[in-house]
Amino acid sequence: MLGHMQSQPLLISSLIVHAERHHARGQIVSRRVEGDIHRTDWGQIAQRSRQVANAINGLGLAVGDRFATLAWNGYRHLELYFGVSGSQRVLHTLNPRLHPEQLAWIVNHAEDRVVAFDMTFLPLVKAVAAHCPTVKHWIALCDADKLPADSGLPGLLSYEAWMGQQSTDYIWPEFDENSASSMCYTSGTTGNPKAALYSHRSTILHAYSAALPDSLCLSARDSVLPVVPMFHVNAWGLPYSAAATGCSLVFPGPAMDGKSIFELLESEKVTMAAGVPTVWQMLLGHMQTEGLKFSTLKRTVIGGSACPPAMIEAFNNDYGVEVLHAWGMTEMSPLGTVCTLKRDQMELTPAEQMKVRLKQGRAVYGVDMKIVDADGKELPWDGKTYGDLLVRGPWIIASYFKGEGGDPLVRDEAGHGWFPTGDVAVIDADGFMQITDRSKDVIKSGGEWISSIDVENIAMAHPAVAMAACVGMKHPKWDERPIVVVVKKPGKEVTREELLAHYEGKIAKWQIPDDVVFVDVIPLGATGKMQKMTLRQQLKDYVLPG
Repeated sequence: MLGHMQSQPLLISSLIVHAERHHARGQIVSRRVEGDIHRTDWGQIAQRSRQVANAINGLGLAVGDRFATLAWNGYRHLELYFGVSGSQRVLHTLNPRLHPEQLAWIVNHAEDRVVAFDMTFLPLVKAVAAHCPTVKHWIALCDADKLPADSGLPGLLSYEAWMGQQSTDYIWPEFDENSASSMCYTSGTTGNPKAALYSHRSTILHAYSAALPDSLCLSARDSVLPVVPMFHVNAWGLPYSAAATGCSLVFPGPAMDGKSIFELLESEKVTMAAGVPTVWQMLLGHMQTEGLKFSTLKRTVIGGSACPPAMIEAFNNDYGVEVLHAWGMTEMSPLGTVCTLKRDQMELTPAEQMKVRLKQGRAVYGVDMKIVDADGKELPWDGKTYGDLLVRGPWIIASYFKGEGGDPLVRDEAGHGWFPTGDVAVIDADGFMQITDRSKDVIKSGGEWISSIDVENIAMAHPAVAMAACVGMKHPKWDERPIVVVVKKPGKEVTREELLAHYEGKIAKWQIPDDVVFVDVIPLGATGKMQKMTLRQQLKDYVLPG
């Protein structure tokens, strides 16, 4: 017997329709690339999203075509979130921190038809445009009079001229909620990056769960500042949850320094902010130097990498801001766990509560997780036994775009597919998970992944290098920074400075290792693989150069 309820597809367009009908005056504030502060609201965002949809139709894009963005957090990017996906195309957010060669590879692999970019990234676009034959239209996110006289991009369009003359009348199409809505590439430890392809259904369910009280606790009473980039797993889904709840959004644009972030937090009366630890270190450093305090900020979500205990203590004890420690992955849309205390934990001492807050937290509704041993047997939740962390749920990846990497899932006895996160973790009796190690060898620096293999391959290309191993070292600001451990070829010489210079132009500057350590031998296992755990132990007394 089936229920007698209405059946309506879960589509991203329903979010902007709801925001316009019920929260039209909710503020959207953006610091623009132009340097000024721009103000709009959900009502105007909805109208302009419909204009975007009409403009996309005018380009002749087919259903499912990819429309890429290379942009900061701002109102125009937000309009594309809804206009692209709502019109049944796929929004592809590109990471501008990637090396041009890798960026061009991703654009071609995704077969992007359009790229819309902030003017900040014009040099990057000019560097890759000739290598992106699938792109038929380049759109600068600016007014017509801000287009450069000689951009080097034939037919370059101004966003405002392109969509501004379009009608605000548009009927959002209805279609299968499992249709692709957006995509984001994730750095792999081997080979080229792979893309997570999200659906409308997965995005809506993620938006629901992220807004729950024990998740990010969003409401129409909030003013939220997403410092986490909109090109990084859709800003952790905050634009979608914000539309669902009607909260105000404050976008920092390109100004990510502590002073600029603090000014926006105060001037726009922000109640919640979200970002990686690196950003909050800059913010706290600025505040401590200037003797500043928050007047409205109540909580901050910190994810992307483990939050240092001192940072949680500073926010909680010095500034009265609750830290929500969170964990997830690109393949998880990304939210998996949030560390919010349970009722009985509210009675714990501050020191005991801190032990809980340092964990990555408990699964939000919609995510199931377990830890397993090498044979796939589930391990107990005792807070001591560690194992490989597996997850499953309606917004967790089933396969990568174009089937890259084959089937990533691990099947249990019931036939359920579990995604192996590559993390090693423990889970306690209350369901709080804590990452203890990574089975992957990528380095996480400032919330961004660095592939150790990419770093090693470039070193190995130097004629004086016989073997190279890249490992991450703890860093007070960036969480981790890569160093490269090198064995020189007999009779060959290379200095630290020469090898670091060898990286220039081959990978992004922030991916270049901080140091080179020369050794006589790198430990190898029985199969000839480098033993990085042994290497890290050998380097336990190593200190990164200041």
